[in-house]
Amino acid sequence: MSKITLTLKDDTKIEVEKGTTYYQISLEQNKNHEPILGVKVDNEICSLDMKANQDAKIEFFGVQDLAGYKIYQSALKFVFEVATKELFPESEIEFLHSVPKGILSEVVTPLNFTNEEVDKIKAKMAEIVSAKEPFQKYNLLKKDAYNYFMASKESEKAKNIQNISNEVVTLYKMRNKINYFYNTLPYDTSVVTKYDLVYIGKNRIILVCPSITTGRVPDYVHYDNIIDNFFEGKKWLRQMNVPYLPDMNDLVSHSKIKEFMAANELIFNESILHAADEIVRRRDVKVILIAGPSSSGKTTTTKRLATYLRAKGFNPVSISTDDFFVERTHTPKNEKGEYDYECLQAIDLELFNKTLIDLLKGQEVDMPEYNFVSGKREYNNHKIKLQKNSMILIEGLHCLNDDLVPYIKDENKYKIYLSPFIPLNIDRHNYISTLDMRLLRRIVRDNRTRGKKVDETIKEWQIVRNGEEKYIFPYIHQADIIINTALSYELGVIKIYAEPLLYSVDISSIYYEEARRLLNSLNGFFPISSEYVSDDSILREFIG
Repeated sequence: MSKITLTLKDDTKIEVEKGTTYYQISLEQNKNHEPILGVKVDNEICSLDMKANQDAKIEFFGVQDLAGYKIYQSALKFVFEVATKELFPESEIEFLHSVPKGILSEVVTPLNFTNEEVDKIKAKMAEIVSAKEPFQKYNLLKKDAYNYFMASKESEKAKNIQNISNEVVTLYKMRNKINYFYNTLPYDTSVVTKYDLVYIGKNRIILVCPSITTGRVPDYVHYDNIIDNFFEGKKWLRQMNVPYLPDMNDLVSHSKIKEFMAANELIFNESILHAADEIVRRRDVKVILIAGPSSSGKTTTTKRLATYLRAKGFNPVSISTDDFFVERTHTPKNEKGEYDYECLQAIDLELFNKTLIDLLKGQEVDMPEYNFVSGKREYNNHKIKLQKNSMILIEGLHCLNDDLVPYIKDENKYKIYLSPFIPLNIDRHNYISTLDMRLLRRIVRDNRTRGKKVDETIKEWQIVRNGEEKYIFPYIHQADIIINTALSYELGVIKIYAEPLLYSVDISSIYYEEARRLLNSLNGFFPISSEYVSDDSILREFIG
């Protein structure tokens, strides 16, 4: 048998027999014994059962890779589903959405679960993992996959398969269960070793996933306000008869999407109006702090809130913490020696707080503007002074952290957390990723406003994500209110803008496969014309 040469990530070259599976190769090359989830062959993601048939550059990856994290989540969901169905055969499992550090699931059954049932599921999952059950891959013609899910009474999955462009659909079988997760799965269940289950009541269970930054399973922190906000959105979508993606696609194909879009905008505006009413009710509020992860729509939300407060007789003044960045040469660096714009110390806290206190004392202040090109603060005669009934609206990454404004009393502060998520599910087992949605928003905006290539945005994304895990998520519980800044229809609009950009990523780029994964995530969405998007929609912050 002939040999081929494979080049590893560190440029080490190895010779293997032609036809050897990448799974076999991974067993020999896994020096740190961390679970390997897949392999990139010349930048294309492949499953480990694929055979090496020609010289190539390869990279094995685990859960701390963007693609690996998605694969791990799908494998974990599948193990959970099989374990639950084996213990409670009459149950139905729904994976509803991502939450900080995990996945929100619900077991639909007449039984009232307690921690005892959850412990049984966890034990069954451990048994399945120990058994090294293979994830068997089946490539089916679209029509055959459609017929299978229709026969299984999972019509929303069948309709999604009908709506995608692929002629061949990859399904996976584990034990006696077949499912569809929109990406490859690992070789077997033995890699799904890191997880936890947390019961939150009402037959709802959080699947806690390992962190993409550390690879370890974090402690789960429950945020009632996020969960409640999500279920309010789900309830509204059920009332609109649009629980799943095919239902929204039907609105597009029957020329009824405009009404749905208008209703979405109304719901978003009502949530901001509710926040404005709360602020007015709390008579002592002087400073409103608005935080949210990247591409959550902080700018539009702040402007909209200011408009509502003006309508109620107030004179709001808006400030961005970004304008108080220290000069670039003084910016702290991370462990890799790169500038860390995400940390609190990247802000000139002394100047920021002096400015805030001077404003609250009634003094006129010359506001800085940060020049992101030169990396310096500039003063362009932008002077502001608080008037009667004025409030200060501050937007920024660290606005939930009391260390940002230590001199402002709690009764004088009102904290808003923006959480962009779409409660519309693709199907009962696949939801719309908040991370993917925000990344797509950012790709479109960065290209439009800064001329950035997709590669650059994806490269920066993990740094941004690390900053969010450190500097936003630990403080969510301090928010007075959470506002959902996503619109259920928006990916149909963003698709038109994002697809050409994602297709532009060259196959030689290390970000090629991530671009392809994002393209695949948009595959089932019918395009929606931006002419239907109102001029003041939050979506305009990204598409222009």
